[in-house]
Amino acid sequence: MSTKGMAHLPEIVTTLPPSERQLFHRLFHVSTTVGRLNPPPSMHPWIEEHFGSLEAVLNQRIIKVTNLVTWEGALFNEIRSQRPMEATVKADLREAIIESEGDPFCHPMEGTPEDSFGRVKGSHSITASNIAKYDGFHGLVIFDEHDPLRFTPEEVADYIDTALAWAQKANSEEPEAKYLFFMWNCLWKAGASIIHGHAQMTLSREMHYAKIERLRRAALDYRATYGGNYFDDLYRVHASLGLAFTRKGTRVLAYLTPVKEKEVLLLSPELDNALKEAIFGALRRYVETLGVSAFNLAFIMPPVAPTEEDWSGFPVMVRLLDRGDPMNRTADVGAMELYASSVISSDPFQVAGALGAPP
Repeated sequence: MSTKGMAHLPEIVTTLPPSERQLFHRLFHVSTTVGRLNPPPSMHPWIEEHFGSLEAVLNQRIIKVTNLVTWEGALFNEIRSQRPMEATVKADLREAIIESEGDPFCHPMEGTPEDSFGRVKGSHSITASNIAKYDGFHGLVIFDEHDPLRFTPEEVADYIDTALAWAQKANSEEPEAKYLFFMWNCLWKAGASIIHGHAQMTLSREMHYAKIERLRRAALDYRATYGGNYFDDLYRVHASLGLAFTRKGTRVLAYLTPVKEKEVLLLSPELDNALKEAIFGALRRYVETLGVSAFNLAFIMPPVAPTEEDWSGFPVMVRLLDRGDPMNRTADVGAMELYASSVISSDPFQVAGALGAPP
């Protein structure tokens, strides 16, 4: 099933058992359209070189998928998703990483400020206070390893543990700050201003960030309407299509309505060692199998301290996506992504295969 790809999603859905098909249509809406064009003869050689044949571009089938619970959407075009995935880090990127050694994060004690409660020292990292904050508590986990694309399972686990320890210190200083957001922006294409490996975390007050709060409320509305857990049903739908699998209790999904390329969701009842291992495994396959160099990774999780809000049934969710070639000047986010629906070049079925999902 996984070899068919997104271009055949409507047909794949029709082959599901009735109960699985009904659940799919509860969560997702799928529609198709055809884009047609008439290129001049002068373009034919260029089209054949880049897309294999002239016929490939004359009638393009586009798949539009909408998540009816969260109202996330994505547009898939087969001729874009079938482009080969480059699985190497280009020499000029490697050179840029090496040339950046000696930046302030290489000497964090001298080159970065500390938070009001001091620093947290991990086995492979240390925290700093972000000098240009976008929340009251806004810190950094600075990796001992300069190269942001080199990491071990122990290092990834340490980065997460160090961020959690930072959050506990911040919460102890200000108990009303309870909402942790951990993000790893790798390289400038993903929003990092410094190449040196690092992650960021914020701890906010009063309510979680808007998109996370919207997801919590959508999940509550789903439970009130259907009597089920949205995240369980989301996994069930993806698994029925061959787009999800479970490893040591962590559920891994190649998401049907990604924000950008190759988006993966990891769901776990808690932030345990199995989830940390799954994060490392996904990152390793991202870099080594899919050739990803720039990525965004984010934790979406309940508050670190009790609140009056209903977070029951809400898992620890990790979202991971590819931001494209760092050496390409073209931005991957435009008006469509900001105000309409994401335009996606990758195929979730290919991503699932690369992550090790069963056929």
